[in-house]
Amino acid sequence: MHLYHHHLISMAVLVETTLGDIVIDLYVKERPKCSLNFLKLCKMKYYNLCQFHTIEQNYVAQTGDPTGTGRGGESIFMSLYGEQARFFEKEDLPKMKHTRLGVVSFVNNGNNMLGSQFFITLGEALDYLDDKHTIFGQVTEGLETLEKLNEQLCDEDHRPYKDVRIAHTIVLDDPFEDPKRIRYPSRSPSPTFEMLVKTNQIALDENVDDTEGKTAEELAEEIKKREMAEQAQILEMVSINFYFV
Repeated sequence: MHLYHHHLISMAVLVETTLGDIVIDLYVKERPKCSLNFLKLCKMKYYNLCQFHTIEQNYVAQTGDPTGTGRGGESIFMSLYGEQARFFEKEDLPKMKHTRLGVVSFVNNGNNMLGSQFFITLGEALDYLDDKHTIFGQVTEGLETLEKLNEQLCDEDHRPYKDVRIAHTIVLDDPFEDPKRIRYPSRSPSPTFEMLVKTNQIALDENVDDTEGKTAEELAEEIKKREMAEQAQILEMVSINFYFV
């Protein structure tokens, strides 16, 4: 059941994830440029299939990078003005605080510039995030999905063992005019080869008996076995191709 029935006239986005749905209300007046960036990226289906590549318990869940590395992503303004507009300057005023669960912020790339990556807070009173990252929204429905995100087992780099992704985004209301130079796709992007084959994370729909109750160390061992199996398979494919050349 979708969560957007109370938000038909709100400046909000429904984010469907592989763990459940959340609704994000946007601070359109306080953060107009950030809100425009997020809404247009959603309409471009840019976030579809993006992983939650970093999850820190009681801290944040980060996503919005199609490469899944934490080093990618771009603003909607790059589609309008080219590479020089890959990032845009963060909005600082009015001051806003990371005091609540479910605060949504764009990630500072280190130069006070923002792109597409964002995080959702999984705890309260995270004041050390203030003034660095830019708040532009608040999760208003789907707190149980945030609980599921917070419960994910992760490795030492805070990468979840299970493959958690944004499946789809639905813009419930957009107050901004669409730029003429942007063409919105008619369908969601297809999964890339890397998404289908190269991920060694555990799929959410795998037999729960294989992963339920396992410790982080046991899951890490499972990931290691998968990586070794993948490397062996790649070597075998290379050998076969070499034989037939």
